[in-house]
Order: sequence, then C-alpha cells, then structure tokens
Amino acid sequence: MKQTVLLLAAWLALPAAPASATVYELTGDASQVVGEDLHIRTRYEDTLVDIARRYSLGYEEITRANPGVDPWLPGAGTDIVVPGRRILPPGPREGIVVNLPEHRLYYFPKPKRGATPVVVTYPVSIGKMDWKTPLGMTRVIHKEKNPSWYPPESVRKEHAERGDPLPAVVRPGPDNPLGEYAMRLDIHPGAYLIHGTNNPLAVGMPVTHGCLRMYPEDVAAFFPTVPIGTKVWLINEPVKVAWVDGELLLEVHPPVDSEGQTIEPNLEEFSQLLDKALGPNTAAIHWDYARETLQAARGMPVLVGLEAVPDAPAAAPDAPATPPADASQRPPASATQ
Repeated sequence: MKQTVLLLAAWLALPAAPASATVYELTGDASQVVGEDLHIRTRYEDTLVDIARRYSLGYEEITRANPGVDPWLPGAGTDIVVPGRRILPPGPREGIVVNLPEHRLYYFPKPKRGATPVVVTYPVSIGKMDWKTPLGMTRVIHKEKNPSWYPPESVRKEHAERGDPLPAVVRPGPDNPLGEYAMRLDIHPGAYLIHGTNNPLAVGMPVTHGCLRMYPEDVAAFFPTVPIGTKVWLINEPVKVAWVDGELLLEVHPPVDSEGQTIEPNLEEFSQLLDKALGPNTAAIHWDYARETLQAARGMPVLVGLEAVPDAPAAAPDAPATPPADASQRPPASATQ
C-alpha cells in the first residue's frame, strides 16, 4: 500500500488531481485498508473546516475524529487528528462506490494494461432527511460543464415556504448550487447528480436534496476522469471490518435508516461481518472495546482483535516450562470467535 497525496504520476495518465485528492495504489490483500492517520498542530487562524478541506475531508469526518474540539475556534497549537486511514467499502473494485454513512466516494478507474490499480477517494454531501439519496447500482449517463439548475417544483416550494423563492432556472455562475460540473445518474424518477457546489462549507454533511455534492476542486479533477457509462454503487455500510496480517480492524460510522436518520449501531450486524472477515481464522476479540467503537462511531479503523495462536503442545517432563506471555501484550478482555 502506498499513499500519494499530491498525485500518483502513473494515475493512468488521467488529468492531474489537485493537492487535496487522495490516491492509493491497490496491491493484494493488504489493500483492504489504505492511508494513514495524521496528527497536526493548529495555527491560530485555523478552523476544522479549513483543515478538512486542506486534507480532502468532510465536515463530519473531521469533527467526529476530534470530539471536544470547537470546529470554529480550535485555538493555536491544538493537536488535531486528520483521519486518513480507511477500510475500503465492500463490493466490486470498479467504477464509483459511494458509502452514504461515511459521506465518502471511492473511484476505481479502469487501469491501463500493466498498471497498478488505484482508488481515488473524496468526501461528499448526501441527501438530508426526507430527501434521501437512493441506494443501488446505477450509471453515469450525462456530463455537463457549467450546468444550469432546474429546481424541481418540490424544492421551489420548500424554498418559498422559507421566504427564499427560487427561479425556474438558475444559470451558471456563483449562485448556482451545482457548481461548475455535474454528472447525471440513471435514477428515476427525479434528477440525481454528482456535482460541485457554491457552498463548500457543507461538504460532508447530509444537506442535499438527494444529490452528491463535492468540493469545487475535487469535482474539477474528478469530472474529466469519469467516462459516461461508468457504474455507480450507492451503498449503506456504516460498519466495516477488515482482517489484515492477523489484526482485526473495525471502522464505524453513524448508521442511518431508510429515512436518513441516525440510529443505534447493530451488534448483531457486526458479528455477521466479523464471521465473514475472519473466515477460517480465529481471533481473540476485545468485545468491550468493540462495543465502545460501535457506540462512538468516530469513522476511524480501530484494532479490536488479534489472531489467536493455538496452545503449544505440553512440554516434555525434562524440559523447562514455557513462561506465560506478558499480559500487557494480549488484549485485556477477549473471547474466541
């Protein structure tokens, strides 16, 4: 696994991404988990929103990773966690995968012959309650630069009730909420888009009318790399589990129900994912820590279990007994799964 924050020079000879883009090479089983978390110190003028955009994170990603830090006045010299390590979502490694609870898009461009596959990932805003983003597989069917926005009657009614009436057409420009780029998805009824925004502060929140909203610089890099016909999977996977090199990792995002509302995490769902991830392997799991991780839902992979080594055979009578392992090197409370 190798992270390139600026640009993979070999990113399939596609148009260059900005400094905020996050690109990872995918090499073997270790590619279940990509990236790394960082710690930085704030400057006096920093906000968490500034830092989030600088590192291609959404608002909720940065605030969940830093509970107790004021997002607008973190103060100079504050230690900030920049969550960059991620378990890749389940499903095919092709096209676009959007995990709604994560508020994140993963793009698996088709590699050229002989090139190493990569994944490019961006934060997105998703549909708010009553305007949820639909689930399932679809495709990109149209792309448009400098799009006009034709707000549906339901959206115009909502704005009128708030005293903020909308015209029938919003032409390209700074007042257009679609930004400078839009890609239409094959979802009916309605018009569902992946697009830019004129309000980047809200990227990473459930605030849209069902569309997927990106930072202006992210969509500008993403737009030319996506062919018409690209498959798009919209999934709802708040709990992700990975088994890598004898370590069991758990990543949890606040679950959302069919109405887009946050709900309590499901321990039974975790157990099912656990069985699938472990396969024939056996792990010692710190169940209390796993439950805490499920409840906290901070969106960062956490080590909750280690490979369980079978007991060694009994020593011969004339051999010295093997001293017990240092308890500090084992999970403090475990159960075999």
